Amino acid sequence: MRLRLTPREDSFYDMFADSANNLVTGARLLVELISDGTDRGAIAEKMRACEHAGDEATHAIMRRLNETFITPFDREDIYRLASQIDDVMDEMEEAADLVVLYKIDEFPKEIVHQVEVLERAAELTAEAMPRLRSMKELNEYWIEINRLENEGDRVYRKLLAKLFSGDYDTLTVLKLKQVIDRLEEAADAFEHVANTVETIAVKES
Repeated sequence: MRLRLTPREDSFYDMFADSANNLVTGARLLVELISDGTDRGAIAEKMRACEHAGDEATHAIMRRLNETFITPFDREDIYRLASQIDDVMDEMEEAADLVVLYKIDEFPKEIVHQVEVLERAAELTAEAMPRLRSMKELNEYWIEINRLENEGDRVYRKLLAKLFSGDYDTLTVLKLKQVIDRLEEAADAFEHVANTVETIAVKES
């Protein structure tokens, strides 16, 4: 058992939970954007607000880190986890922005599956963050995130095959590929978050 002579700053747990909950909001907006074409501009605007909230949450964690002497786990891991959560939101927001900028109205059905994978990964990440306090029951989280990332990879490859099948004109292929690339990067970023959580849990066990 570690002896602590100075109180430890535990507010990081709540801050990470807030950041992860913001990912759930962003992922659900992304699902809405892809599946419902009624007002994509308004949905993308909400997504930008969500991304801004994510930036503010990340900056708050960094400020607290700079002000804190005793942290609940390694400073480098706090910095890495905050940055990786922010990366997820950045990728999702960029995908949403491209949909609107390119005025994409129709999507291959596999893209719906792709964003549903992101939604589930966001939900699992939000459920996992509060468990950082105890470092318990996290094993299933990173295993499932890894499974989801593999599923996302398979969907991504199917989408690429469909885009290059000759059923789409060149301009449409270019537009859709940029969107699915950003969604694939978001799935990878979720796995990076889970890998960092695993690293933290191993160090603290």
